[in-house]
Amino acid sequence: MTPEPGTDRLDALLAQVLGSVAGEDARLRELVGGIVTHLHAFVRETRPTEAEWLSAVDFLVRVGHTCTETRNEFILLSDMLGVTSAVDEVNHTGPPTMTPSSVEGPFHSPAPPRPLGAWIAEGPERRRGEPTVVHGRVTDCDGVPVAGAVLDVWQADDAGHYDSQDPEQPDGNLRALLTTGPDGAYWFRTVLPSSYPVPTDGPVGELLRAIGRHPMRPAHVHVKVRAAGHRPLTTHVFVAGDPYLGSDAAFAVKDALVADFRPSADPRFGMDGPFLAAEFDIRLVKEGDPR
Repeated sequence: MTPEPGTDRLDALLAQVLGSVAGEDARLRELVGGIVTHLHAFVRETRPTEAEWLSAVDFLVRVGHTCTETRNEFILLSDMLGVTSAVDEVNHTGPPTMTPSSVEGPFHSPAPPRPLGAWIAEGPERRRGEPTVVHGRVTDCDGVPVAGAVLDVWQADDAGHYDSQDPEQPDGNLRALLTTGPDGAYWFRTVLPSSYPVPTDGPVGELLRAIGRHPMRPAHVHVKVRAAGHRPLTTHVFVAGDPYLGSDAAFAVKDALVADFRPSADPRFGMDGPFLAAEFDIRLVKEGDPR
């Protein structure tokens, strides 16, 4: 087979660039070398025009300009391309009984400490939304309760908006830092979250439209857990039955993270009327576990 025109020169160019990747950090050399190799392979395979290359550079520049203190368009881009989920997958292995990890997403921000059982819904969604209790226990992978675990939870409201997107919500709304007691139990009161579109008013939204993809994420609650002697965990609690569970724009759904939000009248939770309840136990991996 006759090689593509310029193959020899492309080989020589790649070798020259890789040869210039120096420095004392071996891991950095490996990462940069891998990026260079894959980018050059992409150019050789797809042969972009100069106009297409400039358009791609402009796209990345606009992604950067869209970032603010409360919005990270680069994280959003990584999420929408499945890269965040891929990085999550290769970094969080463990025993089959562990709670799977999932992506953090672009909307995490500091949460206020709240007591167990607190209402975390303090905005207009408290009047509109469906009252909901999320509860469970934090244990290790053998079922031993983990006391003093700190859960950082955050979610969108019943209209699919986070506090950073909605001026009607107070800062810290639908967010909480909760600490488990001796039995590892946690619970909080909120409203049922809604599925929602990721922001589409920036360059990532342009990309989604151009490639014919919807921007929807299924309804979920985010949870980060830290506990002494255990690996930290970032995960989701997805609402069973949501129509976007099979086509999450961030590719973050895992079967073990889908929970039933069922009607309940359990008096333990001190609710005034009908409400939904979801039980979601969290199993952490001990530090040093080789699995």
